[in-house]
Formats: sequence, structure tokens, C-alpha cells
Amino acid sequence: MPHTPKFYPFSDVPVSDSCWSLSTGPDGRIYIAVCSEGLGGVSVYIARYNDELDRLDYLVDASKETNDPPDSGRATQCKIHYCFCPSRHDGILYAATHLSGPALGDFLYSPWADWNDPRKAFRGSALMALDTKTDTVLWWDTIAPREGARCMALDEQRGKLYCITYPRDHFVVYDIKTRSRRDLGRIGAINSQIVFTDRKGRAYTSSDMGQLVRYDPDRDRLEEIPAYLPCEPYQSRWHSVFYDAVASPEGDCIYGVTWREHMHLFRYWPEEGEFGRVEDFGPVTQERDHSYPADTFSDHAGGLVFGADGMLYFVHSRWPEKSSFPTPEGAVGVVCQVNPQTMEKMDFAYLKEEGRPSQYVSRAGRDRFGNLYFGHVGGTPSGMFRLPMDNPSGRSDLHEPLRTWG
Repeated sequence: MPHTPKFYPFSDVPVSDSCWSLSTGPDGRIYIAVCSEGLGGVSVYIARYNDELDRLDYLVDASKETNDPPDSGRATQCKIHYCFCPSRHDGILYAATHLSGPALGDFLYSPWADWNDPRKAFRGSALMALDTKTDTVLWWDTIAPREGARCMALDEQRGKLYCITYPRDHFVVYDIKTRSRRDLGRIGAINSQIVFTDRKGRAYTSSDMGQLVRYDPDRDRLEEIPAYLPCEPYQSRWHSVFYDAVASPEGDCIYGVTWREHMHLFRYWPEEGEFGRVEDFGPVTQERDHSYPADTFSDHAGGLVFGADGMLYFVHSRWPEKSSFPTPEGAVGVVCQVNPQTMEKMDFAYLKEEGRPSQYVSRAGRDRFGNLYFGHVGGTPSGMFRLPMDNPSGRSDLHEPLRTWG
């Protein structure tokens, strides 16, 4: 294929095992979360792709910026999980940390078992305001005490951040001006992997059963609405929650995929009628023998992003045809191009890196020159893929419109 991705390992953090956040910044450059969720005593870093020198620059050590040392004996500030939110008007990139990394010397961390442990309990998700013009963290605050932030969205007009916590799955509204938080209560037991906003500033996520949950800031109301995410006929709706979603360039609809095996691609029109309308475009990964179990690491889709050409791109796993069930062994990540007018799909590129699985992409972004980037999970060190695109030369504004959720 003419479009060949290049892999950039997180070489400065060789123990890193995942990239759970990748986002276009307000400056049109790509920001990446360098995560280490499996090894104790390691901090998450925020890196940026240097498009002049073709390298990664490491900007922020979250443990230092938030005064939570990785050798403190507590669960660590180990990752940023779908919680990058860029702000156009002031050049700030908001980022909130998540939990799972154990304390230094420990094998694992259980937020349930260690909830009341004064020594080991996670301190809480740290919300940081990174000034992308000076590369400094202007301030930080705790957005979720004792919990991690699973996903986050920014309402720039109202100056609010919307966050889903883990493990309790609460919906939190954070006021940036007053730096205060309000917990609106629990949604369920399974975290949706995204919260997004529509053109009216309403925020959306999903319940355990794939039902859409909407927060209306004008009414200050969090409510379940009669709209559901799709799944296969043989499946119950349980766990058919949002995984990733991106707005159309016009902002009138949302394209997304679900978080379960044999995930579906769908389109949601939030402004149609009182509750919006969901269109189902079916499963995106290959057919398989359903008598074998499958997991969402091997059977996966994510990294939705629109190109400067107006086409939708996302990555889904493809395992060897000889395998009876999905497996990372020999699997590749297929960059799929979708025409939003016809919904026709085609293979556009393949993510491959010698010696590691490449089928799991968490998030994607488009830089100021129109090139695409995909955050990768799996192997050490983990990293990202960069996919050069055929774009108009001489322009550096091709990152717009900007995605303002993680």
C-alpha cells in the first residue's frame, strides 16, 4: 500500500506498556500519554510528536507535577486514560490521570480491596492544565478522590469538564473557573470508555446495557434516554458500551464503535427529535467461530478520526484466517477508510511492528498538516504509529475541527 505507517516506540520509558490517550492539541500537534499500568512504581508521561525533528519530546512527568512520587508506597499516577481535552481559546491541554499501576514492589493494585488502606490507596485522579505554548503545567487539582478518571470531555463554552470515574462509575462535573467538582452519582458498573458533547453542549455516555445517558447542562439533569447502542443478535446488551467516538466535520453527528467482541460501527444523530437516532452499520471485525470465547483485546476496534479528505478512519484487528478464534498472535491493525456518504469501507493501511502485536489502537488524532496518528497498546516499550497522508501543501491548519474529548 502507498501509505506506510511508521512506529515510534516510547524509548525514553522502556517499561511503558500502553498508550491510552493520544490527542491533537490546541496547537495542532500530537500529544501522547506514555503509560505504565502493569509495573509498580512508574509514572505516566505526556509526550509530544516533534514534527520538525521527527521525534518524541517528553514534556511532563505526572508524578512530579502533582507531588505524588512513584515510590511513595501508594498506587501510582500510572496512566492517562481517554482524558486529553484541548482548549482552543487559551492553548491549554487538560489531562486527568487514571489508576491500575501498583505501588513500587507490589504485584498489583486492587482499588476495591485497598480502598480504605491509608498507605496503599490511590490518592485520586490528578487533573492537570498543560499550557502548550510554554510546555508548563499551570495548575493541578484532584478531580476524583481515591478514583481514576476513565474518560473526560470539555465544554469550552461553559468552562466545564465531564468525567467518568473508576471503579465507581460516577459522573462528575468539574468547573474550571472555580476549580470545584460536583458528583452527580453512579451510572452503573461498567465504565463507558468515552464521554462526548454535541453542538448544544450536552454530554453523552452509556450505561451497562448500552443505553445512552445524557447530561443537559441547561437543565442540570443527568438522564437515561431511550436510545441504545447496537450489538449482535446472539448477544445481550450487557457491555455494549461506547468505546470510541468522533464527531463529523460538520458536528451534526457522531461516529463510534462499541466495547465488546464483534463490536459494531454506528452513527448517532443527537439533534434528531428529543432523543436522537442511532444507525447501526454492523460488526467491523471478521467472522469467527462463536463456540470459542473472544476477548476485547484481540477482537477490537478503535482510533476513530476524520482525515482532511473528509473520510472516516479507524483501526480494527485482523487475526490469521487459520485461527479459530481471535488472537494477538499474528494479528495486525487494519486502518479502515470509510466514506461517510455511502458507508463503504476499504483497507487503507496496515499497522505492523516486528515482535509485537499491533491490533489494538486506543485513540487517534490528526495533526496540523493532516497526517494521522494512532496510540498503540501492547508490548514494551509501547508507542504510536504515524501515517503520512496526501494533503494540500503549505497549510498548517488541517487539524481543525478539534476534538475536545478523550
